Amino acid sequence: MKLHESITNREFKLLIKPKGLDRRRKITELSDQIHKFCKKSKVDFFHLDNATTGLRSIYFYDTPGEDFRRNNVILRVRESRQNVWVDDWCEVTLKCRAHDLVESSNFNPSPNKKIKSRLRLKEEILRGDGVGSKRSIYSNNAILDAVPLDDLFDRTLGSAIKFFPGLSHLPIDKKLPLRIVGGTTNKILEACLPIGNLVFGDGVQAHCDIAIWMKSVGDPIVGELAFSYRVNDENRSQVKAHKRADKFFKKLQVELANWLEIGSTKTALVYGKPE
Repeated sequence: MKLHESITNREFKLLIKPKGLDRRRKITELSDQIHKFCKKSKVDFFHLDNATTGLRSIYFYDTPGEDFRRNNVILRVRESRQNVWVDDWCEVTLKCRAHDLVESSNFNPSPNKKIKSRLRLKEEILRGDGVGSKRSIYSNNAILDAVPLDDLFDRTLGSAIKFFPGLSHLPIDKKLPLRIVGGTTNKILEACLPIGNLVFGDGVQAHCDIAIWMKSVGDPIVGELAFSYRVNDENRSQVKAHKRADKFFKKLQVELANWLEIGSTKTALVYGKPE
């Protein structure tokens, strides 16, 4: 199971039922259960006792007819927050997420050459049809870390193309407006808490965190438990470690069966359409 040479990251994701996730006690209970499961599975787990929770607002841009979505393209903005205050800079991500690696790879999300970015091609491993199963989708990302909020798209596709020239190749009318999916009231408040690191083998160490999506503080929509690791030339051929991560993901679903929410990704919930 040598991973494809284009993959830079593997990310395993499980949706968690929202009820009670705004209670610290509930998150501690989930974290403790994961810790015990790791011991039982003989997977080293380095718990982060003093990790701080990060807050950010998340929203998506699309045309009124959701043409991006119909072309497997996602344009997402993350605004970091300090308590009630929004930072002046935000993270902007353009990605093509598809069931086929070639389809995802064929779209070029790279930004204008003058703009600094991080490029990632992720294998995202999701729960399959039943508990204890898995399936993969592939996400080809360009991530801009420090975009001034005031310079964001002026509600037109043309303004987004100035950031991301690859959008011009989509079969979409360039004169269409861009809008926040679901309207400005559909912005999501995300709380993200790192809980520890999982070790599957030499050079294959995954960061594990819990994200909670809320309409507002105290109103959880869904949670997500995720662990991810970088793939590089040194660990790409570590077949045993990658298989161990896959096996752990399947068995973790059985362990956390009572916690699991039906669905694929958080983005799918915003759009109201499966991925």
